[in-house]
Amino acid sequence: MARTKILTGNETAALAAKMCRVQVVAAYPITPQSKIPEVLSEYVERGELDAEFVRVESEHSAMGVCISASLVGARAFTATAANGLAYMHEQLHWAAGARVPIVMPVTNRGLGAPWTILNDMQDTISQRDTGWIQLYCMNNQEVLDQIILAYKVAERVLVPVMVCFDGFRLSHTMMPVEIPDQEKVDAYLPPFEPPYLLDPENPVNINPVVLTDPLPGADGRPCPGYMGFRRRLQEALESALDVLLEEGRIFGEHFGRSYDDPLYRYRTEDARLVFVAMGSLASEATEAVDMLREEGIPAGVVGIRIFRPFPRRALREALAGVQIMAVLEKAVSYGHEGALASEVKAALYGLNGAQPLAVNFILGLGGKDVKPADVCEAARRALSFSGPGEVPESPIWLSNEI
Repeated sequence: MARTKILTGNETAALAAKMCRVQVVAAYPITPQSKIPEVLSEYVERGELDAEFVRVESEHSAMGVCISASLVGARAFTATAANGLAYMHEQLHWAAGARVPIVMPVTNRGLGAPWTILNDMQDTISQRDTGWIQLYCMNNQEVLDQIILAYKVAERVLVPVMVCFDGFRLSHTMMPVEIPDQEKVDAYLPPFEPPYLLDPENPVNINPVVLTDPLPGADGRPCPGYMGFRRRLQEALESALDVLLEEGRIFGEHFGRSYDDPLYRYRTEDARLVFVAMGSLASEATEAVDMLREEGIPAGVVGIRIFRPFPRRALREALAGVQIMAVLEKAVSYGHEGALASEVKAALYGLNGAQPLAVNFILGLGGKDVKPADVCEAARRALSFSGPGEVPESPIWLSNEI
C-alpha cells in the first residue's frame, strides 16, 4: 500500500534509485546533490540496496563508470550539478553515442565563475545538444516519478536521461511524497535486459573509430558511417517523445499519476496571457496567475516537463489562440536570448492564425529570489507591448541589481 513521506528532493531521488533497483552507483559529491549518494551509500551499507557503490575521483570518471556498467548490462545511476555536469561534457556525448540507458538526476545550480552554489538552469541547458533526454520536475513527487519513468523509457529507446530539478528550491526543501509499493515498481520496471550480451568467447570492439562511409562488419553486412550513427540517435530522440507519453500513461495506470502530457497546464482554457516556464518556476507562476485573475487579467501557465525531445506539437496546440506568452527562464544563451524562448518561438513558427507575441524574461539566476509579485510584473510588462515591433530584441532581465 502506498504511503506518504516528507522528503527533500535529494532524499526522494535516492529513494527512487533504490526502488528502481539500480545495480551500480557512481558517487562524487557536489553541492547541492551530495546528499543523493550519501543516502544511497546508507542503503548499500544496511543491505537495503544490492549495488556496487563506486567512489570515483571526478564527475568525468563517474560517467565513465556508468557507461562501462551499462555496456555490460547493469542498471547504472549517478547524480551531479553545475560544474560537475560541465566536467562530464565529453562523457555525455559518449554515453548518448553509445546508446546506454543511464539515468542521472541533476540538481540545477549556476555555473562558475563567479562561484555560486545556488540555483539556475544554465548547467543542463548548456548540455541540451549532447543527445540526452531531459525531463524537468516541478516538485519532489515528480522527482520520484520521473526517475522511475526515465529508466523505463531509457531502456526502451536506449538513450540516457537527465532528470532535472532545482537545487535547494527542491533538492533541500521537504515536501509530501507518495511512495508506491516496491511490488508495483517492480511490475512497472522489470530488470534491464540489454539488447546484446558481452561474451569472452566472442569478443567485440565497442565504439571503434568510424569513417565517413559504411563499411562491412565481421558478418559481411554494411555498418553505418559516422553520419548514419548520428541520424539514428536523432531518430531515437524523436521517437522517444511518443514513448515518454505512452509510458507516462501506463505509469498513471500503475500509480494514479499520469504523465501522458509533456506539458503542465494551469488555467489555460481562456487565457489571454500564458507564462511558459520549466521546473519549480512553473509551479511558482501558478500563484501569480491566481493573483492576476483577481485583477481581471486572464492568465495561465504552460510548464514544460520534457525539454528534449522538444514537445513541438503539444506546444502549438496549447498556445493556439493565446495573445501573449511570457517565457520565464533561469538561463540565457549569451549573445542571443533564453534558449527556451528560442525553442518555443521556433515551435510556433507558421502557426495557423495569429501567433502569440513572445516576450522573454531572464530571472532567478544564481538563486536570485523569484516572488509571485515578480512574475506579475513580467505579465504587466508583456501586456504593455502591442506588437512585435515594440518587444525588445534582447531578453528583459527581471532584477534590480546593476
